[in-house]
Amino acid sequence: MSKQPLLTSYTMGDLKLPNRIVMAPMTRSRAENSANAPTEDLHVPYYTERATAGLIITEGSQVSKDAVGYIHTPGIYSQKQVEGWRKVTKSVHEAGGRIFIQLWHVGRMSHPDFHNGNLPLAPSAINPNSKSFTSGGFKPTVTPKEMTLDDIKITIADFQNAARNAVEAGFDGVEIHSSNGYLFHQYFNGTSNHRQDQYGGSIENRTRFFFETLEAIKEVIPQNRIGVRFNPSLHNIFGITMDKDTIPTFDYLIEKLDKDYDLAYLHLSEPFNDVSNIAFAEPHIAKRYRPKYKGTLMISTGFDQESGNKVIADGDADLVSFGKLYVSNPDLVGRFKENLATTPWDAATFYTRGKEGYTTYETKTRELIPNS
Repeated sequence: MSKQPLLTSYTMGDLKLPNRIVMAPMTRSRAENSANAPTEDLHVPYYTERATAGLIITEGSQVSKDAVGYIHTPGIYSQKQVEGWRKVTKSVHEAGGRIFIQLWHVGRMSHPDFHNGNLPLAPSAINPNSKSFTSGGFKPTVTPKEMTLDDIKITIADFQNAARNAVEAGFDGVEIHSSNGYLFHQYFNGTSNHRQDQYGGSIENRTRFFFETLEAIKEVIPQNRIGVRFNPSLHNIFGITMDKDTIPTFDYLIEKLDKDYDLAYLHLSEPFNDVSNIAFAEPHIAKRYRPKYKGTLMISTGFDQESGNKVIADGDADLVSFGKLYVSNPDLVGRFKENLATTPWDAATFYTRGKEGYTTYETKTRELIPNS
């Protein structure tokens, strides 16, 4: 096509995006310090190099110590973390970029190693039978502690505080990580949530915690600066198993968001694996939810230049987020603009220490620095 849809501008709420290419949130495990804070020598250049994206969404950042589930991931609950992130946002903004932070609580996808031997929190005491990335390597998950009503209230307050800190740190907005088998997703799913109170059972009950958290975050940041991420057809990954109520639950969530909220965007993932033989799965997420959601719809998972342009041209999404391609191509916008080949990523350095595989990928275009 003569004009690439990905390279057209887009107005998202009160933010003008110069293109529709989004840097997806990606755990990189580079906050290797006692404060779990972003650093000036690693995080600042990593995000600034990618400031030509229409929007950057940071790696998941835990909202409290209870939320941690992976080593060396940055948080947004302490003053040192706020100070570290402020350096990142200042540099990205000076380079002409826009940046949201992803607010994260892993729930049962954690390990007692992160909690002084205490059990991680979850909707129900059900082991996801997965792995947690600890300082001792990957360890099997354990049976978590079922959250009390007080635990839920505290966690809602933690998310609100994290959003408040994000504003202080200079972020343009926040994304609530409600996806990929983490805490909110655990509440949505009937195989991980066996509660008998107001947070379990019916679809309305299993989504209550999420909506209460969203309402709390709205008190400290405008809702048109709040994004939400879902992965409706996640199956047999991160401890999540779909059942007959899974897609109806996401239908309810998304239809309610469409009717009652004015969010920055809805960020959806296409299936991570082949679900075509799962009777109650949805293999075509963007096509299913575009008619149900009239606001800004962002889609992710497995897109490249051609398929990213097509999903926008077809009207199935407004924005496309790229993950692994952004790991190895800081100048991804320029690559697409000039139709240059992309550099392959090195998965062996996704979660390692230091600069290698983080800030060492070459740029081949002038799109690294906006307006250069």
